Amino acid sequence: MVEDRPRDHEGGSEGAARPGDGDGGRAGRPGDGDHWLAQPDVDDIELVKVLHALGDPVRLRLLKVYADGEQYSCAPDLLGLAHLHKSTVSHHMRIMREAGVTATRVVGRGRYVQLRRADLDARFPGLLDALIKALP
Repeated sequence: MVEDRPRDHEGGSEGAARPGDGDGGRAGRPGDGDHWLAQPDVDDIELVKVLHALGDPVRLRLLKVYADGEQYSCAPDLLGLAHLHKSTVSHHMRIMREAGVTATRVVGRGRYVQLRRADLDARFPGLLDALIKALP
């Protein structure tokens, strides 16, 4: 378990957008520096893009990390990816976010990522369970 990550507090930031709220994850409370990066709405998540995003060993490793539903810092060493450059890890995270697999919350200069489990389960029932079960 990664210890340097925030807990996802339900209703923690009043007015802040949550993944899957239908606003593309862009809204946040003005001036608090806490917001979600742009991501596709649930209805716009495409199976081909999800499968492409998960068709890389590094991104499958990230899926396994994110499978517990917690939010994780983007630091490569905390994700078990210390052998990769920070920009490479950032690239993999962007691919996953733009495909609708993950949501990224910005807090000041920090970024925290979590799996969009409920959205993906609603859109493609059983897909994540099958993928996660198949991972070593």
